[in-house]
Amino acid sequence: MLDARLIRANPEKVEQELQKRNLSGTLDRFLLLDEERRRILGRAEELKNFRNTASQEVGKLKKEGKSADELMEKVRQAGQEIKEFDDQLKEIETKIEAILLGIPNLPHESVPVGKDESSNLEVRRWGEPRQFEFEPLAHWDIGPNLDILDFERAAKLSGARFVVYKDWGARLERAVINFYLDVHTGQHGYREILPPFMVNSDCMTGTGQLPKFAEDMFKVDGREMYLIPTAEVPLTNLYREEILEAKDLPLYLTAYTPCFRAEAGSHGRDTRGIIRLHQFNKVELVKITTAETSYDELEKLTGNAEKVLQLLGLPYRVVLLSTGDMGFSAAKTYDLEVWMPGYHDYKEISSCSNCEDFQARRANIRYRPAPKAKVQYAHTLNGSGVAIGRTVAAILENYQEEDGSVTVPEALRPYMGGLERISKRA
Repeated sequence: MLDARLIRANPEKVEQELQKRNLSGTLDRFLLLDEERRRILGRAEELKNFRNTASQEVGKLKKEGKSADELMEKVRQAGQEIKEFDDQLKEIETKIEAILLGIPNLPHESVPVGKDESSNLEVRRWGEPRQFEFEPLAHWDIGPNLDILDFERAAKLSGARFVVYKDWGARLERAVINFYLDVHTGQHGYREILPPFMVNSDCMTGTGQLPKFAEDMFKVDGREMYLIPTAEVPLTNLYREEILEAKDLPLYLTAYTPCFRAEAGSHGRDTRGIIRLHQFNKVELVKITTAETSYDELEKLTGNAEKVLQLLGLPYRVVLLSTGDMGFSAAKTYDLEVWMPGYHDYKEISSCSNCEDFQARRANIRYRPAPKAKVQYAHTLNGSGVAIGRTVAAILENYQEEDGSVTVPEALRPYMGGLERISKRA
């Protein structure tokens, strides 16, 4: 959530920044309501001052034995008006909060300005795409051929955009999860968390999923509970409504969870295979930091996500997202895109974002810079460390062999019982 004081102090500047995100006139309603709010506050303050002065005068008149009936009636009327103004203020402030909850974060000055992904900026590449001596298959063919991915039976169970992992496919998914967690906890210093997979609406509001993206969420019928779209939600909200000490920051948190997304509005995009499912697994990275260190921490977080791809030998590139392609809560985002031979293209496998104080302001996560110092809002960061299903898809495509088998990356073999190659069961 943006700071309302920032908007009031410099609405033109905020509007310019929102225009970079292809939004125009976003503040008009806010400014009108805010002007009305100030008018009512001023009138209510005048009435309260009158009531206080008049109440003292009533006491004085009574002491002198004089009639105070007329003045008491005016005090009563003032009290009634004050109550009406207070009710109006509550209604206006509710509307203002709703507007603020629907406004995205402002972009960092280093973010390229553009309408969409065509303005994204490639920052670097790692690894060279493999040159095949045969025509490589896509993972949605490799998996069923090896009988380790089953889309037809998943559709029978749950409908489109689900998958059943079988045999070495299930083992590979589990191996990647454990490998990522071990690297991030053992080498990168993250604390492992296993959070609930359902959260309340306050959590979803805190990280920016609600109210704007309600249609993308799976809501539990009859309850104000939601299946999490990413572990970012419970990890960040662990510290909702808390004041942290600066000496305890930064906090590094990681978690494996399944993720649930309705994928509303994504029809026709990556509908085949396991790139875009309603349910998928992910290892998430979350940081809670001070304002002064958050951009250094973004670079480190991105590097942590890169490291696991490097250990798996998967070629990728790092892309700085433009203002028109960033997520709602982000001030700056790097996407990691892994090379997928089946697509002859790079596909997103991780997004690493600095949300600055945008989420912390919504979730009321604060820290005290020093003893007795005034509390400040923390900065929150998140990134996939990384998406598990997309990793499996990338492994199947990049490590496929001409005979239809798939070589297991060396880093995963200890997690696969020493298996070196996945072949179809006899």
